[in-house]
Amino acid sequence: MKILNSKIPFFSFTCFCLFFHVACNQKSEEKLPIYGQSNTIENEINGKIVVDTVYHSIPDFSFINQDSLFISQDFFNQKIYIANFFFTRCPTICPVMQQNMLTVYEEYKNDERVAFLSHSIDYRNDHPWVLKEYADRLGVDNSQWQFVNGQKDEVFNISKEYLVFTTEDENAPGGYDHQGLFILVDQQRRIRGAYDGTEDEQIQKLLNDVKILCKEYE
Repeated sequence: MKILNSKIPFFSFTCFCLFFHVACNQKSEEKLPIYGQSNTIENEINGKIVVDTVYHSIPDFSFINQDSLFISQDFFNQKIYIANFFFTRCPTICPVMQQNMLTVYEEYKNDERVAFLSHSIDYRNDHPWVLKEYADRLGVDNSQWQFVNGQKDEVFNISKEYLVFTTEDENAPGGYDHQGLFILVDQQRRIRGAYDGTEDEQIQKLLNDVKILCKEYE
């Protein structure tokens, strides 16, 4: 068995959009690309070399949600989901991001194929009851959209798995710095797209790509 590694670091959004645009304009396929680390594996089967690619996927996780329940990857079994990183006291991009996520949530509300996951990076202050109040104010009234938090290392380590930059920074507004990306994840927990959560055009792109991804599982 031979394994070749290739790695892609945190998304540079400009480069990502260029590559994403080219890939998605292959209209004949109508299939989204897969992003992140990949391993090319060669196996000999019945005397023939069979090449397979194993893609980066979001690892197992467990975080506490707005209802003080532990949510793991099992909640998203047989679903595609959209993830992002935010914090409730964020004075900059988060309010716009979450309103835009709400637009997508309303479009797919009660659609069992699609879920939403917002990771708080404010591990000190975003307790479950804070997340609950935030979700209620936003207008989230079912379990389809989960708001979660955890210990410091857990929070920042999981953002790396989504290829999203997050950090604690006392000089940043609110004490944290992070990318405003929405990450589209398929049923195998592979990354299939990233979108600027503050841009209306990118939200429309996300809505279209969710439809494309859903068709893969029909």
